[in-house]
Amino acid sequence: MTASVKFACVFPGQGSQSIGMMKGYADFPVVRETFDEASSVLGQDFWTLVNDGSSDELNLTVNTQPLMLMAGIAVYRAWRSLGNVNPVLMAGHSLGEYTALVASGALAFSDALPLVRFRADVMQQAVPEGTGAMAAILGLDDEVVEALCDEITNSSCGELLEPANFNSPGQIVIAGHKSAVLRGMELARSKGAKRALMLPVSIPSHCSLMSLAADKLHKRLEPLMLQSPETPLLHNADAQRHENTEGIKKILIRQLCSPVRWTETVRSFASSGVTHVVECGPGKVLSGLNKRIDANLQSLALADSVALHHAADILL
Repeated sequence: MTASVKFACVFPGQGSQSIGMMKGYADFPVVRETFDEASSVLGQDFWTLVNDGSSDELNLTVNTQPLMLMAGIAVYRAWRSLGNVNPVLMAGHSLGEYTALVASGALAFSDALPLVRFRADVMQQAVPEGTGAMAAILGLDDEVVEALCDEITNSSCGELLEPANFNSPGQIVIAGHKSAVLRGMELARSKGAKRALMLPVSIPSHCSLMSLAADKLHKRLEPLMLQSPETPLLHNADAQRHENTEGIKKILIRQLCSPVRWTETVRSFASSGVTHVVECGPGKVLSGLNKRIDANLQSLALADSVALHHAADILL
């Protein structure tokens, strides 16, 4: 790697999963080994699930969150097997923040797996199914979406609507009570949104409806052993670094009820001198967002073995 090349690693969250998504990594034994390790910790055969399971089972939040964690770590380990060069920064989108913590050395893989399953469980319990919703708003400025969320919340009787993901300029996800989300979609269209799409999720993540889940996560995190990250990472809730382990726990609790500030995170990469962003995991969701945030950043999605070797030729 030349001195002028600096790369960051990012890890996807829910939404990148699909049946058969790990088949493209067949020539990396560490991928299957990582799944076997994780399956042993959780007492469930995730390799069979991801290759031969049903989409309904795969998309259950209590399965998806640990699955995306192990997939991200498996691909990161495959990447590291090609050359032991550290990224200068890391980040993960939503659930992917936990993957980044494992990759950075702050959180043990064996501790992270039951932790994210617990997180998924308390998130599902926090809001009765059918009560909450999320929608993607395309083509409006951040400030316009924030204002319409306030307008809907202030005009509703106890219902709320909040920005949940600042994914890229002109792509914001809103979350809250389902009826408030529907009204928010209508208002967004009236304000000139190109599209307003309901997302196929049952949990309104990253908004105040997750406060009960955040309280339970707080208690679960208290006794957990963390380390200071060996590689700095930027957190979703504030796009900042947190080196102190208590600070990391606090920001993870805050993450459940706060929007994912992905646009700020990627811009921070660029301002830190990062030239390439490596997406560790199946799919290319984050690479697509990153290109829209900063076209000068080179995005490399490690979506299969061919992509892994291609990225290694460039960076390692």
